[in-house]
Amino acid sequence: MAVVCLSGAAAAETAQAPVVLDPVKVEDATLKGRASEGYVAKRTTTATKTDTPLRDVPQSISVITAPAIKDQAMQGMADVVRYVPGITAAQGEGNRDQLVIRGQSTTADFFTDGVRDDAQYFRDLYNVERVEALKGPNAMIFGRGGGGGVINRVLKEADGRPVHEIGLQGGSFGNKRATADFGQALTETFAARLNGVIEKSGTYRDYGRIDRWGVNPTVTFTPTDRTKLKLSYEYVHDERTADRGVPSYRGVPLDTDVKTFFGNPELSVAETNVHTVDALIEHEITDALTIRNRSRFADYDKFYQNVFPGAVNAAGTQVALSAYNHAIQRQNLLNQTDLLFDLTTGPVKHKLLAGVELGRQRTDQFRNTGFFPGNVTSFNIPLRTPTVFVPVVWRQSATDADSRTVATVAAGYVQDQIELTEQIQVIAGLRYDRFNVDYHNNRNGQNLERTDGLWSPRLGVVFKPVEPVSLYASYSVSYLPGSGDQFTTLTGVTAGLEPEKFRNLEVGGKWDVRPNLSLTAAVFQLDRTNTSAPAPNNPALTVQTGSQRSRGFEVGVTGNITEAWSVMGGYALQKAEITSRTASAFAGSEVALVPRHTVSLWNKYQFTKMFGAGVGVIHQSSMYAAADNAVTLPGFTRFDAAAYAQVTEGVKLQLNVQNLFDRKYYPTSNGNNNITPGAPRTFLVSLTSSF
Repeated sequence: MAVVCLSGAAAAETAQAPVVLDPVKVEDATLKGRASEGYVAKRTTTATKTDTPLRDVPQSISVITAPAIKDQAMQGMADVVRYVPGITAAQGEGNRDQLVIRGQSTTADFFTDGVRDDAQYFRDLYNVERVEALKGPNAMIFGRGGGGGVINRVLKEADGRPVHEIGLQGGSFGNKRATADFGQALTETFAARLNGVIEKSGTYRDYGRIDRWGVNPTVTFTPTDRTKLKLSYEYVHDERTADRGVPSYRGVPLDTDVKTFFGNPELSVAETNVHTVDALIEHEITDALTIRNRSRFADYDKFYQNVFPGAVNAAGTQVALSAYNHAIQRQNLLNQTDLLFDLTTGPVKHKLLAGVELGRQRTDQFRNTGFFPGNVTSFNIPLRTPTVFVPVVWRQSATDADSRTVATVAAGYVQDQIELTEQIQVIAGLRYDRFNVDYHNNRNGQNLERTDGLWSPRLGVVFKPVEPVSLYASYSVSYLPGSGDQFTTLTGVTAGLEPEKFRNLEVGGKWDVRPNLSLTAAVFQLDRTNTSAPAPNNPALTVQTGSQRSRGFEVGVTGNITEAWSVMGGYALQKAEITSRTASAFAGSEVALVPRHTVSLWNKYQFTKMFGAGVGVIHQSSMYAAADNAVTLPGFTRFDAAAYAQVTEGVKLQLNVQNLFDRKYYPTSNGNNNITPGAPRTFLVSLTSSF
């Protein structure tokens, strides 16, 4: 999408020429971290909390920039990871973002501008500058969780650049969407920006719908060249059909029309309302010393309800339905304070980071089970007519949740990025988290509490044999407390469990083939230990002897092969298996939703200033739908395409075609009987006006 930059003007009361305001100076780490050229990102602050070139970070990082997001008409997290090696999108029960990163499934390892955004909902890209996928444990920077990696959204900010853009989109299955982006320097020290989205769409599934809108005003105040204040508010409303796909039959997805809804669509809905307020204060005390404080308050209010399929009977004539609903309210109050100091000791340069993080997260949840006619919780219907409008009565069963959980964290961390010579760099860091969970069961008055002290080290070495090449080795550790990634599953058993531990060993290389073309490669081993398992001599007892290992190789390419030819994609070889029995699988089982091979490559070619085209291919080998390895999702290859026309200097027309050859495939699932069919051939037409 083209963006035409117009100078901000202040009109004098007399007939004078307009006075052009200089853009507000924003030299903080956030803006530096966005430095990119086309599909290639040059720097990051997310991986180290300091402004660092990507090739100086001893870790595999994939960055999806704004041009890539626009060229592929991406709208959400599942779109973002399509061309990212080593990450697959899970179904998330049709009500949330959920990813599998290096064999680790997560609903919580999402961050916004480096701050935790761990509630379960669908995130939109309307106000996103870029998305960073950091692979491997990241607890030294982000705290608990992040065993496989984290996803960080870097949001657009009011940096003083004049931006005036409106986007309209329409397409298959009733897709209708509009976005707006307006930004301007209002004075020499004050800038504002407003992003908005509204969508009212159908889906390729029968009765599917999406109603969504969001607004994000943000302001930036720079009273001096050394001080910056930023304030941002966002509201997002998302309401959609909670679609859990189709069941399996005889070890593979049921062969049915991809649009067929299983269950009761009128009673399957997910609604989320999110309010967030962000504040950033940054001050350069000296040229070498900076202090930065970031605070976030977030309020998440979510309700979802679903009537969904279970197993098909052996004869293939009936399918069982189940149902439940769940109301969740969460309030996050998070604060990070960082001190950054550059110094030199003899020939050695240091970039020091010291910081503290404080947080309080309260979650209230209430769940009901659905009872069908006959007061049963499993209701068989004919397989040939799986869309039903059978009545359901909602009430609590013996195990349904009605609870309040308060999680608090107090953490401190230090990190030193050491430049020993021009060729050798070392990064070393250590973090300590005191993580406390206080759980109250509203049904019986039970109170449970668990406190963990988590030490998370990080060590990496970077060697640059020649300027554009970096070779690295790294070791990192992360922890997941027994209360789970949403910290709401504390029970009499889990309250006594030690945190699960993730240890990652990685070696790799990064090569800037050209200033705007980057190749990356990495080999890793990620071990997950301390997982729950039944005791060998007494299955009624839980012991922490379970373990899992993910090994793999990744290669990625991003940038411009020629001035007109842009690419992004990669290849990942992964083997993720249970190495010691866990609560859900026996040793030797393969981890769910981890294909052995994934290949993806997106190409865009700009034939002239006015016309361009794109084509992409995604291949994914077969994988298991669940840890018991009973159901296989077949491998598939899918092609995408696009065409671009710059109609005028400020107007761009774009056509995206997904699944160009209309292949039938099954990209993901939530267990063995909630399998998502891939969308058939889909057309999206976008019109963008910049003025």
